[in-house]
Amino acid sequence: MELAAVLAIALYLAAAAALARPLLSQRAIPHRAALASGTVAVLLHFAVLFGIHRGAVDLHFYAALSLVSAVIAALTLLVNVARPVAALGIILFPLAGLFLAIDEFLAPPTAPFPLDWQIGLHVVIALLAYSLLAIAAVLALLLATQERALRTRRLSAWADALPPLTQTESLMFKLIGAGFALLTLTLLSGALFVHNLLAQHQAHTAILSVIAWIIFGVLLFGRRRWGWRGNRAVRMTLSGMAILLLAFFGSKFVLEMIFHRNL
Repeated sequence: MELAAVLAIALYLAAAAALARPLLSQRAIPHRAALASGTVAVLLHFAVLFGIHRGAVDLHFYAALSLVSAVIAALTLLVNVARPVAALGIILFPLAGLFLAIDEFLAPPTAPFPLDWQIGLHVVIALLAYSLLAIAAVLALLLATQERALRTRRLSAWADALPPLTQTESLMFKLIGAGFALLTLTLLSGALFVHNLLAQHQAHTAILSVIAWIIFGVLLFGRRRWGWRGNRAVRMTLSGMAILLLAFFGSKFVLEMIFHRNL
């Protein structure tokens, strides 16, 4: 698995570099070539995860980071097929490579938790929801950078990696809408399938997830009812995503890394 991991990391970096090439010089590598490199990297990433964790879903801290980053990278490819946003790949592909490297070469070995099909379905929905909202949060950061550049009239090469401002914003809200729908399903499936939250140290995760759900729901309602956009949308998107980070990775870090408890 080590060779596959090294190759996946190299391809992630190659894809990011290819997408960034127009920002650094006038010579550009075709967008499809960059996405092809990213696609192979994602496939290898999942193959490595399958091999390291014995074909099961491992939700320990470092394994979960690697798994989520693989899903985010895969969804980034799909987003770029529908509407090219090179900046997403430039940021997210190296992060996926980093988390894969940590899980493969630095993290201690772990045994996956046994999951029945109900919990497995809950986990899959949660992964997709989290990943879509994470990409939306990155777009929110890019949107803020784009708006600041337009206000100060200091346009940089990053503008070449982003679609027009209105398209960036529209894509962000589409991802938030899809992520919100999946987050709703995550909460419903959690209520149906996850029992005894206190014993499983999941109460704080559920509470924070509900708070994030409320924030994203209010943002979508405000967008539809009052046309919310700009800094308000950016702040609410980043706030909701920060709470989701705390809900899952924050709690896992505290319990696993500090208190040495398994979730």
